[in-house]
Amino acid sequence: MTTVLILYYSRYGAVEKLAQQIGRGVTMAGCEVMLRTVPSVAPETKVAAPAVPKEGAPYVTKEDLAKCDALILGSPTRFGNMAAPMKYFWDTTGAEWASGTLIGKPAAVFTSTASMHGGQEATLISMILPLLHHGALIVGIPYSEPALTSTQSGGTPYGASHVAGKDSDLDLTEDECTLAKALGQRVAEIAKKLS
Repeated sequence: MTTVLILYYSRYGAVEKLAQQIGRGVTMAGCEVMLRTVPSVAPETKVAAPAVPKEGAPYVTKEDLAKCDALILGSPTRFGNMAAPMKYFWDTTGAEWASGTLIGKPAAVFTSTASMHGGQEATLISMILPLLHHGALIVGIPYSEPALTSTQSGGTPYGASHVAGKDSDLDLTEDECTLAKALGQRVAEIAKKLS
């Protein structure tokens, strides 16, 4: 069965909720979902996270990158960039880059921000850059998805997104859910065609 790795970092839960909607889209396409996360990083030298998450998605391994047929990457926005834990993970993938682990695999991105103009598109592009260096095939959301032009919150052609509010208390809108599922389904269908 075609497997889509949904790899994300979520500080307050909004990115995780978006990942779950994307997973629904992957399942709608008849593919297997592999949900994974990355551990937090700390500004001081100390253990930043337990060895195994107590709940939610397990931590990603480099083998997960090799096993998946496609990858969908998500992070909250940090000043128009991916969060440090996600960046740190990609900074450790030199061996996978050298061996071509992700070459030819479809990949997409998603994010959540506190405000409408909080850097969603810049963050999505920041996550696309390492995927391009790894040789992945970037997949976005085409304007044939009606929610892309009707959304009053998240959603871009670069990838799925969510406006969480300054206290991260806003639920996903109907359009955000629709676009997240559409992205998951699109990546999964492309992965099936390429497998």
